[in-house]
Amino acid sequence: MSTTSPEISQFFQENGYYHARGVYSPAEVRELETDFDRIVDQLNNSGEKVAGRWGGAATDKIAPKGSFWVNTHNVQIYSAAWLRAFLQPRFLEISQAILGGPDVILHHSKLFQKPAEKGAPFPMHQDWGYFPSIHDTMMAGIIHISQATDEMGCLRVYPGSHRLGRMAESQGNTESDTLKDYPIEKALVVEAEPGDVVFFHYFTLHGSMPNHSQKVRKTVLAQMHRGDDRIEEGNTHNNVRLVLSGWNHHAKSSLAFNLK
Repeated sequence: MSTTSPEISQFFQENGYYHARGVYSPAEVRELETDFDRIVDQLNNSGEKVAGRWGGAATDKIAPKGSFWVNTHNVQIYSAAWLRAFLQPRFLEISQAILGGPDVILHHSKLFQKPAEKGAPFPMHQDWGYFPSIHDTMMAGIIHISQATDEMGCLRVYPGSHRLGRMAESQGNTESDTLKDYPIEKALVVEAEPGDVVFFHYFTLHGSMPNHSQKVRKTVLAQMHRGDDRIEEGNTHNNVRLVLSGWNHHAKSSLAFNLK
C-alpha cells in the first residue's frame, strides 16, 4: 500500500477509476463477510422482494434466463462492522485523495450478491442520472469481500470515459444510441481480490457480466461525494448524508430533521 495520494489522484483524474489493493486486512474481510452473509440471510427471511435484476433490452442481451442478484441499500443500518468499514483509515485516505480534500460524505451504500451460476449482469451505464450532484464529485467505492474474476462477473470500465461528462440516456436500463460505441464486451475487465476496493467516477462507463462461476460474488458499494457538493434538487434517490470525514458544508436544520 505504498501508492501516494498524488499518484492516486493523478491516476483517477486520467482514468476515471482506481483499483486499491489490500485496503482491508484478512481479519477485517472475515468480519465483513460474516456480517454480509448475516444481512443476506436476514433479507431472505424478511418476506420482502430482495432478488432482482435490471429490466430492459440491454440487460436481456447479456443476462442468462433466471439470473438475479440479491440487493439492499445502506448496510450501515444493519451492521456496525460495515459502518466501521466506511470509517476505516486507508479507505478514507484513498477517498480523500480522489476527492481532493478532507470532506467525504456517504450518499448511500448498496450490497450486491451475485449468486453462483445465476448472478445477473449490469449493462454498460453511467451513474450520474440516478443521483446527480451540483459539482459532479460523486464517486463509488466497491468493497470486495470475495474474489471477483471475469467469470464471476467482475466490474468492467472504459478508462477515461469520465471525460465524456453527462451523457444522455446513459442509465443502462434501456438500449441507447449514446452507448452503442461502448459495448460491454470491449470494456476493461477489473478483477479484484478480497479486501480490494475499486473506486470510479459516476461519469465513468461501467458494467458487469453474469456470474457463470461456481462461486458467489460479494460486494458492497459506497457512493460518496465531496463535502462542498450536494445532490441536485428534485432527486428522489435515498441520501443518508453521513459524514465519513471532515465536514458537510450544506447541512442545515431542516435537512437534519427530515433525512430522506
